[in-house]
Amino acid sequence: MSAGERSAIDSRAPHVATAGQRHQGIALAVIAAAQFMLVLDGTIMNIALPSVQRALDISASGLAWVVTAYALTFGGLLLLGGRAGDLFGRRRVFRLGLVVFTVASLIGGLAVNDVMLIAARATQGVGAAIAAPTALSLISTTFPPAARGKAMGVYGAMSGLGSTAGLLLGGVLTEYVSWRWVLFVNVPLAIAVLFGTPHLIEGGRRTGRLDIPGAITGTLGATSLVYAIVNAGEDGWTDRTTVLCFVAAAVLIVVFLVIQSRAANPMLPLGVLKDRNRAGANITMLLIGAGMFATYYFLTLYMQQVLGYTAMQTGLAYLPFAAGILISSGVLAPRLLTVAPVRVITGVGLAIAALGMLWLHTLTPDSTYVTRLMPAMFVTAIGLGSTFVPMTITAVGGVPDDEAGIAAGVMNTAQQVGGAIGLAVLTGVAASAANGRLASASASFFQAITTQDAGLLARAREALTHGYTTAFVGVVVLYLAALAAAVIAVNAGRMAPPPRPEETDESVPAR
Repeated sequence: MSAGERSAIDSRAPHVATAGQRHQGIALAVIAAAQFMLVLDGTIMNIALPSVQRALDISASGLAWVVTAYALTFGGLLLLGGRAGDLFGRRRVFRLGLVVFTVASLIGGLAVNDVMLIAARATQGVGAAIAAPTALSLISTTFPPAARGKAMGVYGAMSGLGSTAGLLLGGVLTEYVSWRWVLFVNVPLAIAVLFGTPHLIEGGRRTGRLDIPGAITGTLGATSLVYAIVNAGEDGWTDRTTVLCFVAAAVLIVVFLVIQSRAANPMLPLGVLKDRNRAGANITMLLIGAGMFATYYFLTLYMQQVLGYTAMQTGLAYLPFAAGILISSGVLAPRLLTVAPVRVITGVGLAIAALGMLWLHTLTPDSTYVTRLMPAMFVTAIGLGSTFVPMTITAVGGVPDDEAGIAAGVMNTAQQVGGAIGLAVLTGVAASAANGRLASASASFFQAITTQDAGLLARAREALTHGYTTAFVGVVVLYLAALAAAVIAVNAGRMAPPPRPEETDESVPAR
């Protein structure tokens, strides 16, 4: 090559890098917006439930199904959604999931009765289960290794921020517009994401056909497990339906694993589960999900029932939590990954989160927001946000491109199952602790409001606070268990620092 040719190539390099960075920036915005929207939907409906019940005259059991229908289809179909992306193209399947999610959101917002709304929520879960694992796997196919740490940081930040934003946005929309807009809001967001999908890189596909027996047994097993856990939280762990669903889940999952060990093209290659680091990361994420879902639930009840916050005030109160997640996931964790091993970053983050939960354990009916609730929430969020990026990278890293979708599906399933378990178990713990202070504490609270009995209301608030703070101790235990899992099982080292654009030829990935 002549000196003139080298000079021409060198002069073009900055422009190639700039184009690549612009392309990756748009792709990252698309994936981040999709993750934000999907996580947002997990909490935004919770704030609107009382308004939904009044508007559609839904029974208490029917109202529970507005949440349960989404959890069942989402948790039960994540593995299938991830594998479909590997086989049929991640970008194509991602788009399909977004379309299903958008149409279901529109129908749900137009619902005229409980059946229509519950069916729409179940369909939303199907769309989310298709889109969520493919969104995560698209990071691996769209971004070169040097840029994945930053991309995972933004993805992790959106995971935490979306949950908090759901509470805030749900409060604002319900209080000032209509509960229907907690569903309609997904439509413009999803359309914007769809327009940006051409910037995503499809990546290689896995050859072969979908493992139909594995897909059926795996989906039914996961769905039975999620329903058993949800039902246990409502009707108890010894309820006949709960027990039967647990038995069905155990049988189906065993059959699923046997099929996977013998299938030529398994839906879930068992090698994905056998890797030490990946297994440790998934167990850690399951325990983190168990603690975080419960934290949102009990903090919301504490603020609304004990402190008397409105839906909008509750959402605004979560802003420090969102800020902590954004700072630690989007800024701190990606930088720390280049200077410290994964288990050190995760372990320190979980220790900080556990300290924050111990601080929340000291809440009383008279606690003030500025001096106790706000700083405790911020500390907890800083700790949790530090864990998302290293654990996500560990859970989906190191797999071949044609298995990225199923690896993402396993991690998402772990989080959803963990969240359901944590909420079901700790709801019972909180109720038992509260009822130990005041018989039927929750019922007494609403009775006191109806009868305007100030004395009973004060005792009920004290009992409920005791129940919620007892549950926070359970969350501490979960975070410490997650810390142990990360330190013992995960031995991945530091990430290499990203090279400068002029030092790499991966700025513009091939389509």
